[in-house]
Amino acid sequence: MIDLYTWGTPNGRKVSIMLEELALPYNVHAINILKDDQYSDEFIAINPNSKIPAIVDNDGPDGAPITIFESGAILMYLAEKMESPLLPTQTRARYQVMQWLMLQMGSVGPMFGQTHHFVRFAKEDVPYARKRYYGETKRLYGVLDGKLEKTAYLAGDAYSIADIATYPWVARFEWQEVDLKEFPAVKSWFEKLSIRPAVEKGMLVPEL
Repeated sequence: MIDLYTWGTPNGRKVSIMLEELALPYNVHAINILKDDQYSDEFIAINPNSKIPAIVDNDGPDGAPITIFESGAILMYLAEKMESPLLPTQTRARYQVMQWLMLQMGSVGPMFGQTHHFVRFAKEDVPYARKRYYGETKRLYGVLDGKLEKTAYLAGDAYSIADIATYPWVARFEWQEVDLKEFPAVKSWFEKLSIRPAVEKGMLVPEL
């Protein structure tokens, strides 16, 4: 059994979607980041960086429990644990997935997240920040759209952890003040993923 420590954010939902895709049993521990649960001693013992998500796999690779934090690392771990085609073993296909996963981790998540903050949550209007992060968010949508015009999924013809990682961030397009009609290939990809049963279930974890 896997213990999932999470909240209803794009990063948290990556892992619940992944667990649903792999049909792995898991217990949900809601870490309410609005109440600073992530700074509790109990959670810091699991993730010293005080960020969700994190997992504890009580059946680790050597039979002993293993703790993993950082959403991208969790997706990789779970795919390898289950020998899933969501992360191919063949080198060329594997690195197609890895590069798009890293794009999400290094660019899509940070830039979209800053747009969320300055568009929706900042206590004062900061026009420079709004312009900078919104502009970079739109640019990244263009990068995704250009790729998805050529392939069915981000890493090619097969659904992968790169798609799982990126989907929950695109799902908040309204928070980013982005019209998906401007990015028709992203819109088509988003709609296709939205009706996957595992995506539908994973996006509702935890129950808020």
